[in-house]
Parts: sequence; C-alpha cells; structure tokens
Amino acid sequence: MTALNLLNYKIFTGAGMGIFDLLKKKEEEEAIEVTPEEEEEKRYVTIRVETLGGFVDVERIARLLKEGNIVFLKTKELQKKDLGEFQNSVKKLKRLCNQYNWDIVGTEDGYIIITPNFAKIVR
Repeated sequence: MTALNLLNYKIFTGAGMGIFDLLKKKEEEEAIEVTPEEEEEKRYVTIRVETLGGFVDVERIARLLKEGNIVFLKTKELQKKDLGEFQNSVKKLKRLCNQYNWDIVGTEDGYIIITPNFAKIVR
C-alpha cells in the first residue's frame, strides 16, 4: 500500500483511532428515532350571545370576532326601538365583515350571526 492508500484506509475504516474515538463513532452510528409526543392542541370555539343595543356596540362585537368568537346578536329590541340606528349598525357590521372576511347572516327571529374567517355559514 502506498502512503495515500494507507491514509485513506485509516480514515474510512477507522483504523488508528483511539478507543474513545471508536466509542464516539459507535454512538453516532446508532440512530435512535425519537418521536415527540404530539399533544393534541384542543382549540375551542366560543359562541357568544350578545345584544345589539346600538351603534356603540359595533366596536365591542368587532373585538369579539377578532378574538375568534362566533357571535349571535339579538336585534329585536333595537329594531323595535330605533330602526334607523339598527340599520346604521348593520351597515357598519357588514362593512367590517367585508374588510375582515367574516361571514354574516340574519335570521327571521331577530338574530344576526357573525363568524370569523375560519368558519363559514352555509345558506
């Protein structure tokens, strides 16, 4: 063997290494497959039932939706009390829904249901 071949032989076979080097190499070769325990991330969706009392409640409702809540709004009282303020409040809510890609729907019973962008309402 030439000196170069002998050097290559020692590098590839591990010949000429100390005992500690062999132990390190053996530890490196033993691959232990560790699978991390996948904790199921439980994400709860909160459904809030709120009353739309006027235009001033729109910002509070928007904050709830930004936090990821689904909101059921009672609107019957405001419809009976002040129809103009109800209409302005609904227009503002619709604009916010378009802006943040939320879904909104009204029911015959006097409720408005608004969902964040991760939930869609099937009509």
